[in-house]
Amino acid sequence: MTRLANQPWLTSLAATRVMDALDKARPGCARFVGGCVRNALLKAPVADIDIATQLTPEAVEAAMRAADIAVYPTGIEHGTLTVVADHQSFEVTTLRQDVETDGRRATVAFTEDWAVDAERRDFRMNALYADRAGTVYDPTGGGLDDIRDRCIVFVGDPETRIREDYLRILRFFRFQAWYGQRAPNSQGLAACSKLRSGLSGISAERIWSETRKLLSAPQPMPALEAMEEAGVLAQLFPNAKGLTLLNKLVVRDIHEGFAPDPMLRFLALFWKDAAAVHAVANQLKMSNDERQRLNWSAKDETALSPDITVEALRACLYRSSQQVIRDRVLLAWADDG
Repeated sequence: MTRLANQPWLTSLAATRVMDALDKARPGCARFVGGCVRNALLKAPVADIDIATQLTPEAVEAAMRAADIAVYPTGIEHGTLTVVADHQSFEVTTLRQDVETDGRRATVAFTEDWAVDAERRDFRMNALYADRAGTVYDPTGGGLDDIRDRCIVFVGDPETRIREDYLRILRFFRFQAWYGQRAPNSQGLAACSKLRSGLSGISAERIWSETRKLLSAPQPMPALEAMEEAGVLAQLFPNAKGLTLLNKLVVRDIHEGFAPDPMLRFLALFWKDAAAVHAVANQLKMSNDERQRLNWSAKDETALSPDITVEALRACLYRSSQQVIRDRVLLAWADDG
């Protein structure tokens, strides 16, 4: 039996209040699920805390109100409520099964079966549940193995999981970048390659969110190289210039102890192609600040080199922000090395 150990979030006053309220409505009806369980087992930081329950959304809402805990119907059509106890938020979701999917979103029906709920999740390591005592449940039978092996494996048939939501292709590589320590699972990789055209139906905002998270990993290159080999990188960003400069940038980050900068890393994919940067920044519907940074940093107005004069650097600073100059200097440094 596997148990979570030394997890402050598991025994916090806020979590205890929420679980007490759910247990009062129906003993043993709720378990922690997903990222908080996965990261606890991986000894990684835990951010969001999700709870799965056999209670219906209406019963969850009633239980929270009875316990004087704030509750908000943030995703009630999918069975999700956000509850806030002692200034800490939790997403509480009724166990679900997919009734119909279109590659982007699903129509769901509620269930009381933990195994059925696990079957609709993306990866086996994300289909792990833990009760309030910390006992871990592994309905797929492979999640704990994947945690041990640091391997990203789809729940069930990879093609079926991907067709439910094509963004799972990009999530496969993002999770590989953050948690994988072996070569990508061959069946999962083959399915991602085969179905990559389905990414064209995913919203730009979701694509950018996943891409940014992938590029924030300390060492994303093995995952990106697998993306390139599978044709997924070209599917998403056909104007990308390859991974050579990005690899140099990542190596430099690791060597110098620099924190990953996903915007700078993304820019490295299109270095010295201002038109491509402008197009992709608009395509992905980035924020104004993100788009402005990329567009200005991509302009090659002044050649930045180790022997640049003070006067030329001052002129460049006058025309551009310090962030833009920093981006150009760091990319030129990586390109030169």
